[in-house]
Order: sequence, then C-alpha cells, then structure tokens
Amino acid sequence: MITPYQIFFRFVGRILGSLRAEWLQLYHRYFGHIQRFEGNAEEICVQITERCWNGSYYKTSLGHFEQFFVRDFGTVVESLCRTGYRTHALHTIKWALTYYRRSAKITTCIDKYGGCFDAPMHAIDSLPWLLHSIVVSGYTLNKAERAFIEKQLKKYCRKYLDTTGHVRPIRFAEQRDAVVYDRSAYAVSLVGRMAWCVEQLNLQGFPFKLQKYQEELITRYWNGQYFNADRTTDAFSAECALFPFFLGIIEDEALAGSTFDYITDNKYDQPFPMIYTKQPKAFTYHWWMTAPFMPEYEGHTLWSWHGMFYLHSLRRFNRPEFHVQRERFAKGMIEQHGTLPEMLNADGSWYYAPIYRGDPGMVWAALYVDLARLKPVY
Repeated sequence: MITPYQIFFRFVGRILGSLRAEWLQLYHRYFGHIQRFEGNAEEICVQITERCWNGSYYKTSLGHFEQFFVRDFGTVVESLCRTGYRTHALHTIKWALTYYRRSAKITTCIDKYGGCFDAPMHAIDSLPWLLHSIVVSGYTLNKAERAFIEKQLKKYCRKYLDTTGHVRPIRFAEQRDAVVYDRSAYAVSLVGRMAWCVEQLNLQGFPFKLQKYQEELITRYWNGQYFNADRTTDAFSAECALFPFFLGIIEDEALAGSTFDYITDNKYDQPFPMIYTKQPKAFTYHWWMTAPFMPEYEGHTLWSWHGMFYLHSLRRFNRPEFHVQRERFAKGMIEQHGTLPEMLNADGSWYYAPIYRGDPGMVWAALYVDLARLKPVY
C-alpha cells in the first residue's frame, strides 16, 4: 500500500524535476556553450552518442536536456542496439523501470536523481515508447516489471482510449508537444505500435490489435498524398506523415512513395531534410511554446530528428534518393555545425528565441550512426 509519505515525495519530486528542467533550459539559452566536434558526420555522431551515455542512462543531449526522455530514447534504442550499444541500452531500460516503479507512474522524463515527471504535460506516447524499447532491444521483463506494466496498460486504456480502443479527444502531450491536436496521426501510430508490442510481449491489460489502428490511419487520415495531421487538420506535419512508415505500422509502398514525392515536390527537404511544416498557422499551439517566447519552435524549422526519420523511411522503402538526401543532411545539418542540433532555422542557422536555444549534441545522433554504418538494403 502506498503511504501518504510516499505520495508527498513523489509529488515534490515531479515538481522539482519540472522546475529544474525549465531552469536548465533558460541557463543554457544565455550561458551554455555549443561544443563542436571534429570529423565527418558519422564521426561526430559517434562522439555525441558515446558522450550521451552517463554511466546510468542515455541522457537526451549534451546541452540542457540532461534528463532521460522516454520518447527520445525510444526513437533511438533500435539504432543503439544495431550499432554496438545494446548493453548500455538495456541498462537504461532497467534504470528507467526501477524509477518508474518507485514513482508508480510512467512519465515522459526522469531526472538524474530518479525523479519522474511529465514535461510539458502527461503524454499519450510515453508507455508506447517504453514498450517499443523493451521489444526492439530484447530486454527481458522480470515478474515485478511485467505486473507493473500490465497495471499501467489498464490505466492507459481508461485515460487515453474509449471503450472501442480509439484515442479520446482530450489534451495530452506527444512528439510535437507545442501543438494541441485533435487525435493526431502520430498518436494513432504510437497506440498501434503499442498494440503490436503488447502482443510480442504477451502482456495483459490491452485488448486491442494493431489492425484497428492501421485501418483507422488509412480510412480517417490518408488524403491521397500523405497522412493528415489530425482529425480536423489536413495540413502536413512531419511526424504525422512519417511515423506510420518509420514504425512499420503502414507498409504500403505506394502510400510511402506518395508521401516521399509530396515531400520532394513541396521542398520539405530544402535546404536539407526536413522542415516540420510549411503551414504553421493551421495549428493551435500552447501559448508558452510560440511567439513571443519560442516563435516557430515547431513550425517552419528544420528538425534533425525528422530528417533522420525521413532518411530511415527512405531506406526502409528502398528509395533511390536516399544516398543524396543523406549526404545533404550530413553536410548541412551535422558537419556545418560540428554537432547534431535539435533544430535550425529555415535558412540553416542556429535557432535562438527569447527563452530558448536549440540544443546541441542530441542523442538522436545514434540514428545517423545507424544510417552511416549499415550497408544499404538495395
């Protein structure tokens, strides 16, 4: 039984974790140093990946994101395992599960002291990314961890899904956490991925199947060129367009080809991949993550994360433009700055805003190491 003492300290830990994250963000904006690394794009990304390992877990960057973010780790864990860092990846999962169980909650973040907190708010993709990490790394759940996750799955269904398994129209954070979506294609993709992971792990507590979410993406979101951002917005948003393919939820070559052609025809890969959206005014934003505080933070900016999701998707579908696009990304995004930036302005310059600076040395570098080291599949 959880005591009032435990509840109090969990609450305090979540508040302190959030405050520390905000302080680090402001400090690095005005006083932080952007370190340049020597070498080509692969060599730079290897150095970043290795330095993001702090002996206990993979922190999210070499800048102000010193915490463990389950979303960021989830996107890179498969690449970590494929490029020689599986031992560290497994250790990170064990470390995270230890503190999640102590907190009795799966949150977006864990600080270096083990404090679990959500930033900027509770997120629909935290549990899916954790399960994805467990599956692709081959992590073996013990009995206590399995029981904990099954309990979290039941809570997840009550909070985020209706009785038929569809995402509820409520507010929550997701990858593009500056935006208030109406059930985004990204969210549906992550729930679908979780359904697949539950089946792979033989877990109880989540009764819905992947096919439900595959059908929903095709019937409700596909517009003939790409997946709409959400139920009410037909604008292009990088994560919503790419994640059905990046995670293997949708494996239709014609749909993928149409999306890649749209990206090329509309110059979302210019000056290099990739721009978040060219229709920023089509979306509703949280007030604290837009102008004047953070203008165009997740608008007309070039995100390294999405550039690599795009490159991985090109490789998955054997697209002939993969090599050219990878080279342009390597030169413009990585080698130009001597690090892996979080994101850049549309002209390729570093992103600065009154309360925020694009972070350097992102753990996403592992995605590029994967792209550089594995032989092409075609």
